[in-house]
Amino acid sequence: MITKKHLRVALVSSMIAGAAWAAYAFADNPASTPVAGAAATVVAGIPADQRQLVQQGQYLASAGDCIACHTAKGGKPFAGGLGIASPIGKIYSTNITPDKDTGIGNYTLEDFDQALRHGIAKNGVMLYPAMPYVSYAKVKPSDVKALYAYFMYGVQPASQANKAADIPWPLSMRWPLSFWRMMYAPPVVTDESSASNDPVLRGKYLVEGLAHCSACHTARAVTLQERSLTDDGKWFLSGGVIDGYLAKSLRGDVNDGLGSWSEAEIVEFLKSGRTAHSAAFGGMAEVVEDSTQHMSDADLTAIARYLKTLAPVAAGQKAMVYDDSAAKALRTGSGRGNGALTFLDNCAACHRTTGNGYGGTFPKLAQSTTINTADPTSLIHLVLLGGQMPSTRTAPTHYGMPGFDDRLTDRDVADVLTFVRSSWGNHAPAVSTEQVAKVRRAVGAAGQPKRAEND
Repeated sequence: MITKKHLRVALVSSMIAGAAWAAYAFADNPASTPVAGAAATVVAGIPADQRQLVQQGQYLASAGDCIACHTAKGGKPFAGGLGIASPIGKIYSTNITPDKDTGIGNYTLEDFDQALRHGIAKNGVMLYPAMPYVSYAKVKPSDVKALYAYFMYGVQPASQANKAADIPWPLSMRWPLSFWRMMYAPPVVTDESSASNDPVLRGKYLVEGLAHCSACHTARAVTLQERSLTDDGKWFLSGGVIDGYLAKSLRGDVNDGLGSWSEAEIVEFLKSGRTAHSAAFGGMAEVVEDSTQHMSDADLTAIARYLKTLAPVAAGQKAMVYDDSAAKALRTGSGRGNGALTFLDNCAACHRTTGNGYGGTFPKLAQSTTINTADPTSLIHLVLLGGQMPSTRTAPTHYGMPGFDDRLTDRDVADVLTFVRSSWGNHAPAVSTEQVAKVRRAVGAAGQPKRAEND
């Protein structure tokens, strides 16, 4: 007999084991397979009455970046097997090709919809919310039908058995996930109202639904669900840490959000992975490479226009003003602190003593919204392990930044980032050695080099 005590334990288990997957939905070895139209090439032999629907579904699968999680590194498209890590174990993405034995070839449209928008597999088992069905609940029925047509007729079947999750009992139990779903999943849309021709509403539909931007860019509560799934004026798209990076705020704050970005710059970023003052890195680089660069200009403009409607979290922020005192000190040699000297030795050649970098090649540090975020996690991660811009059709050159984990101590990293975050008009909190040490451990960077200062 299940007592109230057992029920409470099950509920807590669902909130810990289930919700964790939503917060750790990125794999340890993300796929970066180049794909035509950002989804797998449509196979031959599609029934005539399904061709248009398949083409529409291929575009939507690209917008949803389905290939990112459902393709293992070096594996066949959508055949699953990609490891998705969490603190309590690992699950593996499933085979969503139309193979009838190991994939979803036996799924009906209703089965497909139940999995995609409700989080329930064909056999009735609850899906881990690493599958962002809380966002896909907002996908309209006609788009679900198009996605189904694409995965049934436009994807090459691949015979590859699904891997069992590596999670110890009792956290491996799935039935408690139904409680998490009841508490945090929104109602599934049943109409086509989201088909509006208004660009802002189209952008809202894409951002909140298929693009599932909130999965990374919204902070999570103690039970690890997204604090908001739609614009609430505060939490929604205000930034969140995931996979060792800070997915920055997309709200209207001028210093650390998109308040200082133009609509055209947002479109350029999503299309090419870079602008004159910024560049995609980490998980966002993969999103651009596999997904957004393949979206239409109309949809990218709609996304940008919607994002520009989001109010700032901190009202009344004043725009930063460039200050050349740090540039002068670096040029004259009067800046003798460890942060300034570390910058000169390791950073100035690319980012320049002016902090202005080289537009589209080496990102600008002065008045950068990435530099001026309160949370320095991404910056520490980049200094330690480096990063690469995505290679896109409009900007194919694959620029990269080396990692300095084996060259710089925790003190060096903290000092140079504090210097950068307080120079050229930047105004962001100092970075501590404790923060650097924490990120160094979390991302698996090399231990700091042996120096007298470490003893």
